Amino acid sequence: MIKLKKVFKIIVIILVVFCLLITFLVAPRMFNKPDMSAFMGTNVAHRGYFDNEAGIPENSLACFQAAIEKGFVIELDIQLSSDGVAFVFHDADLERMCGVQGKIWEYTAAELKEMKLLGTEETIPTFEETLALINGQVPLLVEYKMDKVDTAVCAAGQALLDKYNGEYAIQCFDPRALLWYKKNAPQVARGQLAEEFWEKEEYAGQLLYLALTYMLTNVATRPDFISYKAIHKDNLSLNICRILGAKTACYTLKSEDELAYVNDEFDMYIFDSFDISQYR
Repeated sequence: MIKLKKVFKIIVIILVVFCLLITFLVAPRMFNKPDMSAFMGTNVAHRGYFDNEAGIPENSLACFQAAIEKGFVIELDIQLSSDGVAFVFHDADLERMCGVQGKIWEYTAAELKEMKLLGTEETIPTFEETLALINGQVPLLVEYKMDKVDTAVCAAGQALLDKYNGEYAIQCFDPRALLWYKKNAPQVARGQLAEEFWEKEEYAGQLLYLALTYMLTNVATRPDFISYKAIHKDNLSLNICRILGAKTACYTLKSEDELAYVNDEFDMYIFDSFDISQYR
Protein backbone atom coordinates (compact mmCIF):
# COMPACT_ATOMS: atom_id res chain seq x y z
CA MET A 1 0.00 0.00 0.00
CA ILE A 2 2.85 2.38 0.92
CA LYS A 3 4.56 1.58 -2.38
CA LEU A 4 1.39 2.39 -4.32
CA LYS A 5 1.13 5.73 -2.54
CA LYS A 6 4.70 6.59 -3.51
CA VAL A 7 4.06 5.66 -7.13
CA PHE A 8 0.88 7.75 -7.16
CA LYS A 9 2.76 10.69 -5.64
CA ILE A 10 5.48 10.43 -8.28
CA ILE A 11 2.87 10.33 -11.05
CA VAL A 12 1.14 13.42 -9.64
CA ILE A 13 4.45 15.30 -9.41
CA ILE A 14 5.31 14.38 -13.01
CA LEU A 15 1.90 15.57 -14.22
CA VAL A 16 2.18 18.84 -12.31
CA VAL A 17 5.66 19.50 -13.67
CA PHE A 18 4.49 18.66 -17.20
CA CYS A 19 1.51 21.04 -16.93
CA LEU A 20 3.73 23.82 -15.60
CA LEU A 21 6.22 23.26 -18.43
CA ILE A 22 3.51 23.38 -21.12
CA THR A 23 2.04 26.50 -19.54
CA PHE A 24 5.46 28.18 -19.57
CA LEU A 25 6.08 27.23 -23.20
CA VAL A 26 2.75 28.39 -24.65
CA ALA A 27 2.11 31.42 -22.43
CA PRO A 28 1.41 34.72 -24.23
CA ARG A 29 2.88 38.05 -23.21
CA MET A 30 1.99 38.52 -19.55
CA PHE A 31 3.29 42.03 -18.79
CA ASN A 32 3.35 45.42 -20.53
CA LYS A 33 0.59 44.33 -22.89
CA PRO A 34 -0.52 46.74 -25.62
CA ASP A 35 -4.11 47.97 -25.68
CA MET A 36 -6.19 45.78 -27.98
CA SER A 37 -9.62 47.13 -27.02
CA ALA A 38 -10.23 48.42 -30.56
CA PHE A 39 -10.21 44.82 -31.82
CA MET A 40 -12.38 43.18 -29.18
CA GLY A 41 -15.61 41.70 -30.50
CA THR A 42 -14.88 42.83 -34.03
CA ASN A 43 -15.65 41.46 -37.48
CA VAL A 44 -12.46 41.38 -39.56
CA ALA A 45 -12.75 41.48 -43.35
CA HIS A 46 -10.22 38.96 -44.69
CA ARG A 47 -8.16 40.64 -47.45
CA GLY A 48 -10.73 43.42 -47.30
CA TYR A 49 -14.46 43.16 -48.02
CA PHE A 50 -13.93 41.69 -51.46
CA ASP A 51 -15.97 39.98 -54.13
CA ASN A 52 -13.61 38.65 -56.77
CA GLU A 53 -16.45 37.61 -59.07
CA ALA A 54 -18.13 41.02 -58.89
CA GLY A 55 -15.02 42.97 -59.85
CA ILE A 56 -13.96 43.98 -56.33
CA PRO A 57 -10.68 42.09 -55.97
CA GLU A 58 -9.17 40.97 -52.69
CA ASN A 59 -6.45 43.19 -51.25
CA SER A 60 -7.46 46.09 -53.49
CA LEU A 61 -8.22 49.70 -52.64
CA ALA A 62 -11.81 49.07 -53.77
CA CYS A 63 -12.39 46.27 -51.27
CA PHE A 64 -10.74 48.24 -48.48
CA GLN A 65 -13.11 51.12 -49.17
CA ALA A 66 -16.02 48.65 -49.06
CA ALA A 67 -14.82 47.39 -45.67
CA ILE A 68 -14.57 50.94 -44.34
CA GLU A 69 -18.14 51.64 -45.42
CA LYS A 70 -19.32 48.55 -43.52
CA GLY A 71 -17.24 49.41 -40.45
CA PHE A 72 -15.21 46.19 -40.60
CA VAL A 73 -11.69 45.81 -39.30
CA ILE A 74 -9.44 45.26 -42.34
CA GLU A 75 -7.06 42.31 -42.59
CA LEU A 76 -4.46 42.54 -45.34
CA ASP A 77 -1.18 40.97 -46.44
CA ILE A 78 2.22 42.61 -46.91
CA GLN A 79 5.11 41.55 -49.16
CA LEU A 80 8.08 43.35 -50.69
CA SER A 81 8.92 44.06 -54.31
CA SER A 82 12.42 43.31 -55.57
CA ASP A 83 13.41 46.90 -54.76
CA GLY A 84 12.04 46.80 -51.22
CA VAL A 85 8.66 48.53 -51.56
CA ALA A 86 5.87 47.14 -49.37
CA PHE A 87 2.87 45.93 -51.41
CA VAL A 88 -0.47 44.54 -50.31
CA PHE A 89 -0.76 41.09 -51.86
CA HIS A 90 -1.49 37.61 -50.53
CA ASP A 91 -0.06 34.97 -52.87
CA ALA A 92 3.63 34.41 -53.44
CA ASP A 93 2.81 33.81 -57.13
CA LEU A 94 1.26 36.50 -59.29
CA GLU A 95 -0.57 34.17 -61.66
CA ARG A 96 -3.93 33.75 -59.86
CA MET A 97 -4.56 37.44 -59.29
CA CYS A 98 -2.65 39.05 -62.18
CA GLY A 99 -2.14 36.34 -64.81
CA VAL A 100 1.61 36.89 -64.63
CA GLN A 101 4.30 34.26 -64.11
CA GLY A 102 6.71 34.60 -61.21
CA LYS A 103 6.90 35.66 -57.59
CA ILE A 104 5.95 39.11 -56.36
CA TRP A 105 9.46 39.68 -54.99
CA GLU A 106 10.95 39.10 -58.44
CA TYR A 107 9.41 42.33 -59.81
CA THR A 108 10.15 45.98 -59.14
CA ALA A 109 7.59 48.35 -57.67
CA ALA A 110 7.15 50.03 -61.05
CA GLU A 111 6.47 46.69 -62.72
CA LEU A 112 3.98 45.62 -60.05
CA LYS A 113 2.04 48.88 -60.36
CA GLU A 114 1.36 48.06 -64.01
CA MET A 115 -0.37 44.78 -63.15
CA LYS A 116 -4.17 44.57 -62.98
CA LEU A 117 -6.03 42.51 -60.41
CA LEU A 118 -8.33 39.87 -61.94
CA GLY A 119 -8.76 41.85 -65.15
CA THR A 120 -10.22 44.91 -63.39
CA GLU A 121 -8.83 48.42 -63.34
CA GLU A 122 -7.60 47.82 -59.79
CA THR A 123 -3.82 47.52 -59.46
CA ILE A 124 -1.76 46.00 -56.66
CA PRO A 125 -1.73 48.73 -54.00
CA THR A 126 1.34 49.72 -52.10
CA PHE A 127 1.07 49.57 -48.34
CA GLU A 128 1.62 53.33 -48.25
CA GLU A 129 -1.35 53.93 -50.57
CA THR A 130 -3.47 51.59 -48.49
CA LEU A 131 -2.65 53.33 -45.23
CA ALA A 132 -3.50 56.68 -46.81
CA LEU A 133 -6.91 55.35 -47.83
CA ILE A 134 -7.78 53.71 -44.50
CA ASN A 135 -6.41 56.66 -42.52
CA GLY A 136 -7.50 55.35 -39.13
CA GLN A 137 -11.16 54.98 -40.10
CA VAL A 138 -11.19 51.34 -38.99
CA PRO A 139 -8.62 49.18 -37.16
CA LEU A 140 -6.08 47.34 -39.29
CA LEU A 141 -4.77 43.79 -38.94
CA VAL A 142 -1.53 43.41 -40.90
CA GLU A 143 -0.35 39.93 -41.87
CA TYR A 144 3.25 39.63 -42.94
CA LYS A 145 3.77 37.02 -45.64
CA MET A 146 7.03 35.16 -45.22
CA ASP A 147 7.06 32.82 -48.23
CA LYS A 148 10.39 34.48 -48.88
CA VAL A 149 11.91 34.20 -45.42
CA ASP A 150 13.19 37.70 -44.77
CA THR A 151 12.20 39.95 -41.89
CA ALA A 152 13.02 42.98 -44.05
CA VAL A 153 9.28 43.02 -44.78
CA CYS A 154 8.65 43.71 -41.08
CA ALA A 155 11.07 46.63 -41.06
CA ALA A 156 9.53 48.10 -44.23
CA GLY A 157 6.00 47.68 -42.96
CA GLN A 158 6.70 49.11 -39.53
CA ALA A 159 8.51 52.11 -40.99
CA LEU A 160 5.20 53.08 -42.61
CA LEU A 161 3.12 52.14 -39.58
CA ASP A 162 5.28 54.37 -37.39
CA LYS A 163 3.84 57.33 -39.31
CA TYR A 164 0.28 55.96 -39.36
CA ASN A 165 -2.41 57.49 -37.19
CA GLY A 166 -4.74 54.60 -36.51
CA GLU A 167 -5.23 51.38 -34.56
CA TYR A 168 -3.33 48.38 -35.86
CA ALA A 169 -1.92 44.99 -34.89
CA ILE A 170 0.31 42.53 -36.76
CA GLN A 171 0.25 38.79 -37.23
CA CYS A 172 2.22 36.11 -39.04
CA PHE A 173 2.49 32.33 -39.36
CA ASP A 174 6.27 32.56 -39.18
CA PRO A 175 7.42 33.19 -35.58
CA ARG A 176 10.49 35.01 -36.89
CA ALA A 177 8.27 37.98 -37.70
CA LEU A 178 6.98 38.01 -34.12
CA LEU A 179 10.53 37.80 -32.83
CA TRP A 180 11.40 40.83 -34.95
CA TYR A 181 8.51 42.75 -33.39
CA LYS A 182 9.35 41.60 -29.89
CA LYS A 183 12.83 43.05 -30.32
CA ASN A 184 12.21 46.12 -32.49
CA ALA A 185 8.62 47.25 -31.85
CA PRO A 186 7.42 45.70 -28.57
CA GLN A 187 4.69 48.32 -28.24
CA VAL A 188 2.81 46.77 -31.19
CA ALA A 189 0.28 43.98 -30.55
CA ARG A 190 1.61 40.84 -32.21
CA GLY A 191 -0.32 37.70 -33.10
CA GLN A 192 0.66 34.13 -33.92
CA LEU A 193 -1.25 32.55 -36.80
CA ALA A 194 -1.63 28.80 -36.49
CA GLU A 195 -3.72 25.74 -37.19
CA GLU A 196 -3.38 22.01 -36.66
CA PHE A 197 -0.70 21.63 -39.32
CA TRP A 198 -0.18 17.95 -38.61
CA GLU A 199 -3.43 17.29 -40.53
CA LYS A 200 -1.75 18.40 -43.76
CA GLU A 201 0.51 15.99 -45.59
CA GLU A 202 2.94 18.68 -46.76
CA TYR A 203 3.79 19.54 -43.14
CA ALA A 204 4.11 15.96 -41.85
CA GLY A 205 7.29 15.36 -39.90
CA GLN A 206 8.34 19.03 -39.85
CA LEU A 207 9.14 19.99 -36.28
CA LEU A 208 8.51 23.70 -36.80
CA TYR A 209 4.92 23.08 -37.85
CA LEU A 210 4.38 20.60 -35.04
CA ALA A 211 5.59 23.30 -32.65
CA LEU A 212 3.31 25.88 -34.27
CA THR A 213 0.30 23.57 -33.99
CA TYR A 214 0.71 23.62 -30.23
CA MET A 215 2.21 27.13 -30.11
CA LEU A 216 5.42 25.98 -28.48
CA THR A 217 7.21 28.84 -30.25
CA ASN A 218 5.38 31.19 -27.88
CA VAL A 219 8.20 30.64 -25.40
CA ALA A 220 10.36 32.84 -27.65
CA THR A 221 7.80 35.19 -29.21
CA ARG A 222 5.25 35.75 -26.40
CA PRO A 223 2.38 36.85 -28.67
CA ASP A 224 -0.48 39.04 -27.51
CA PHE A 225 -3.11 37.15 -29.47
CA ILE A 226 -3.56 33.90 -31.32
CA SER A 227 -5.26 33.65 -34.73
CA TYR A 228 -6.33 30.03 -35.10
CA LYS A 229 -8.20 28.15 -37.79
CA ALA A 230 -11.87 28.09 -36.83
CA ILE A 231 -12.40 24.36 -37.32
CA HIS A 232 -9.61 23.68 -34.82
CA LYS A 233 -11.11 25.83 -32.07
CA ASP A 234 -10.75 23.05 -29.47
CA ASN A 235 -6.95 22.90 -29.74
CA LEU A 236 -5.56 22.45 -26.23
CA SER A 237 -2.77 25.01 -26.51
CA LEU A 238 -5.16 27.59 -27.93
CA ASN A 239 -7.39 27.22 -24.91
CA ILE A 240 -4.46 27.35 -22.49
CA CYS A 241 -3.42 30.63 -24.13
CA ARG A 242 -6.95 31.92 -23.72
CA ILE A 243 -6.98 31.02 -20.02
CA LEU A 244 -3.65 32.80 -19.61
CA GLY A 245 -5.08 36.01 -21.06
CA ALA A 246 -4.26 35.87 -24.76
CA LYS A 247 -6.81 37.41 -27.08
CA THR A 248 -8.01 35.12 -29.86
CA ALA A 249 -9.13 35.39 -33.47
CA CYS A 250 -10.62 32.67 -35.66
CA TYR A 251 -10.05 32.40 -39.39
CA THR A 252 -11.51 32.24 -41.99
CA LEU A 253 -15.29 32.05 -41.58
CA LYS A 254 -17.09 31.67 -44.90
CA SER A 255 -20.73 31.09 -43.94
CA GLU A 256 -23.36 31.52 -41.26
CA ASP A 257 -22.91 27.85 -40.32
CA GLU A 258 -19.18 28.31 -39.74
CA LEU A 259 -19.91 31.37 -37.61
CA ALA A 260 -22.39 29.35 -35.54
CA TYR A 261 -19.76 26.65 -35.05
CA VAL A 262 -17.31 28.95 -33.28
CA ASN A 263 -20.13 29.88 -30.89
CA ASP A 264 -18.95 33.32 -29.73
CA GLU A 265 -15.74 31.82 -28.32
CA PHE A 266 -13.32 34.32 -29.93
CA ASP A 267 -12.49 38.01 -29.61
CA MET A 268 -12.11 38.61 -33.36
CA TYR A 269 -13.90 36.96 -36.28
CA ILE A 270 -11.98 36.92 -39.56
CA PHE A 271 -14.36 36.26 -42.46
CA ASP A 272 -14.93 36.46 -46.19
CA SER A 273 -17.47 35.28 -48.80
CA PHE A 274 -20.52 36.45 -46.81
CA ASP A 275 -21.76 39.49 -44.89
CA ILE A 276 -21.07 38.57 -41.27
CA SER A 277 -22.75 41.73 -40.04
CA GLN A 278 -26.15 40.19 -40.78
CA TYR A 279 -25.50 37.62 -38.06
CA ARG A 280 -23.46 39.34 -35.36
